[in-house]
Amino acid sequence: MTKPTVTPAGLYGLLAEFEHPEEIVEASRAAHAAGYRYLESYTPFPLEGMMEALERPRTRLPMVSLIGGVIGLVSAYVMMYYAAVIDYPWNIAGRPYDSWPMYVPIMFELTVLGAAFGSFFGMLILNGLPRPYHPLFNVPEFKLASRDRFFLCIEARDPKFHQQETRTFLESLHPHKIYEVEP
Repeated sequence: MTKPTVTPAGLYGLLAEFEHPEEIVEASRAAHAAGYRYLESYTPFPLEGMMEALERPRTRLPMVSLIGGVIGLVSAYVMMYYAAVIDYPWNIAGRPYDSWPMYVPIMFELTVLGAAFGSFFGMLILNGLPRPYHPLFNVPEFKLASRDRFFLCIEARDPKFHQQETRTFLESLHPHKIYEVEP
C-alpha cells in the first residue's frame, strides 16, 4: 500500500540541479529504481542512456504517421478514381477508365504529404504543445537548463512523493541545489 501524497498546497514538485551529465543520468536511474514514476530530466543536449534510465514507453508517433500516410494514399486513389471513372470518364486509346498505374505518382505524393501532416500534428498533440507556461519557469535557475546545467524534477502527483522523504532522497544524490517548484 502506498502512502498518500503529503505536500503543502500548491507544490508542483522538487527540482534537483546537477552540474555534470553523468550525475543526471545516475540520478535518473536511482530515482526510477527508488520507485518514482512521475519524473522528468531537463538537459541542454541529448544524453546517451537517459531514455533507458527513465524507462520511457515507446512513442505512438510512428503509428500516427502511418495512419496519416494511409489516409493520404486512400484519399488520392478515391479522388482520382472519382475524377477518371465517375465524374468525367474519357476513353483514351481503349484503356480502361480505372487505369491505376497512372495514379501512382499522385498516390505517392499524397502518402508522403499525409504522413508529414500526421507526424507534425501528432507530435504537437502527443507533446501537449503549444505550452506557453510550465511551473518550472517559476524557478529562475531553470533557464540554465538550455545552457550548462542538468535538472531532475520529481512531481508531487507521484504516488511515492512525500515532500520531506523525496527531498532527503534527492539530497542523497548530491545535487548542486534543490528547489521547490510551485505551480
